[in-house]
Amino acid sequence: MNNQTQDTYRFQVNLSGMINILSNHLYSSPKVFLRELLQNGVDAITARQAYSQGGYEGRIHIEVSETSTGATLLVEDNGIGLDESEIHEFLAMIGQSSKRGEDFLETNTSFIGRFGIGLLSCFMVSDDIVMVTQSAKGGPALEWRGKPDGTYTIRKLEGIHAPGTKVFLRCKEGSEPYFKEGNLQEWLLHYGALLPYPIQLVSNQTTRLINPPSPPWVKDPKLARKHRSEVLAFGKQVLGETFRDFIPLHTSSGRTGGIAFILPQAVNLGAKRNHRVYLKHMLVSEAADNVLPDWAFFVKCMIWTDELQPTASREHFYENVQLEQVREELGSTIRQELMRMAEYDPDRLQSIISLHALSMKALAVEDSSFYSIIHEWLPFESTFGTKPLGELKQQSPLYFTATLDEYRQITHVASAQSMLVVNGGYIYDAELLSLLPLIDPDVQTERLLPEEVSLSFTDITPQERLDYYESVRLADSVLQKFRCQVQLRRFKPEEIPVLYTLSQESAQWRVMEATKEVSTDALSSVLGSLGATLKDTAYATLYFNLNNPVIERAFHPAHKAMLPTIIEMLYCNALMMGHYPMNRQETALLNKGIIQFIDWGMTASHTTGGDE
Repeated sequence: MNNQTQDTYRFQVNLSGMINILSNHLYSSPKVFLRELLQNGVDAITARQAYSQGGYEGRIHIEVSETSTGATLLVEDNGIGLDESEIHEFLAMIGQSSKRGEDFLETNTSFIGRFGIGLLSCFMVSDDIVMVTQSAKGGPALEWRGKPDGTYTIRKLEGIHAPGTKVFLRCKEGSEPYFKEGNLQEWLLHYGALLPYPIQLVSNQTTRLINPPSPPWVKDPKLARKHRSEVLAFGKQVLGETFRDFIPLHTSSGRTGGIAFILPQAVNLGAKRNHRVYLKHMLVSEAADNVLPDWAFFVKCMIWTDELQPTASREHFYENVQLEQVREELGSTIRQELMRMAEYDPDRLQSIISLHALSMKALAVEDSSFYSIIHEWLPFESTFGTKPLGELKQQSPLYFTATLDEYRQITHVASAQSMLVVNGGYIYDAELLSLLPLIDPDVQTERLLPEEVSLSFTDITPQERLDYYESVRLADSVLQKFRCQVQLRRFKPEEIPVLYTLSQESAQWRVMEATKEVSTDALSSVLGSLGATLKDTAYATLYFNLNNPVIERAFHPAHKAMLPTIIEMLYCNALMMGHYPMNRQETALLNKGIIQFIDWGMTASHTTGGDE
């Protein structure tokens, strides 16, 4: 192959396009420019602490003022500063981290900013960035001016300047809210509430200290128990909610800690998990949803760490082995605290469970040891009312249904007969009830099917069977098209005229039939073939209660002509009482029956002249 001359070119970066990406895609809001400046200041202070011999205290100073040309903002730190070579290396190279080392992302957690693009975020609110910096290592003070067209200038300054860095921004049109004193005060606290360095905001010759001194329980979250009122007040200030309880969080390494505030109201399983996470005490994310296990949706957390790896936007964390380990350890901390409550503070645990039973059940399904300790407090719905499992398990065997539909079918009959049945139809409940004998061998649990409750019905007498034989046979034939057989019984409560029960096969067949109504022809054909295998066994049962006056009257020989319509209407009534969705054929049957009864009523009224 012939050697040919090759020219080498360097990629060109469209800085205006880069700023657009930062504003509209990378960062959640232009206000993060303030976080980026704070982070740069914190990194500079951290570097100077490592460089200095002692006696150094870091601080960050922010000043906002109005001028004839608009609002200006000064952000100043007394950190290590930059010399000219560092300016060229770090501020002119987009994507270059200001912290050296090939393995920096994996090994160095002393700094927050890692991607060298933080300062560019200032172009979202200002057309010009002016930075004055003095390196603590010596050399002249320098002024750096950057413009969004990608050009910058550097000028050496005369005189003596204290080590540190000042960044000046002039508000560009449309960015006025980001230079308002009230907003700045709120956002500085939002991002820097846990910073160990004082942040001062100066406006209209008024100086405010933004962040309070770092409390001792930030370094050691276990101390939070001794500062209960302070922690709860801090949670309200930072998270904007009033909490009544919390759980300290920590990991074995001591590099991640926090406070899990227990939400004062119940939340559902799909609730969005918004935890506030601080990296090196600087807010990284206010909506982190992957730092705790999924079952911990009953808490809202403040978490601080120096071991997790942030994404480029520094608003989330990479899903890696380190995050998985931290998530597991934080979850373990919550689990252990709940188990400690069960032993030493059961009233406190019961208060939490009463609000957040779903979370407790989700955790119990995952952890049998946790389940064995707290199971007695978990509430379950039953025919005796909602009771704690510790009370329900005194009944042996403990009957439960696997689905909500099954429970609805039998609840009235079981209650009337003082039969304890637990509703296992809600998420986790059936699984927990099945596992109960494993953690308490003295307890037996047994799934109850609706047709098994019918065994406790009172059968009719032989004479009644003979008297109603023809009526029952007619009713049976009427309901054949709905794959439903008829049984005449006596049962309590007397107020229930009919009870519809499904076998497992008939329940499957009913679901297939409902799906066929809304499916394509091809899918309906497939479902029809599957349903054919259930054809001989998929029969439901409709029990008629002879104790009920409606049934006694309906089955009277004198009403034989009306009986088919009465049976169809009672069938529809049973479906509605059992909360079963009605298909098109059943809905049409209900409408037809109502019209038939109206016609009978009008005919009777016309015949009697309205006297009866």
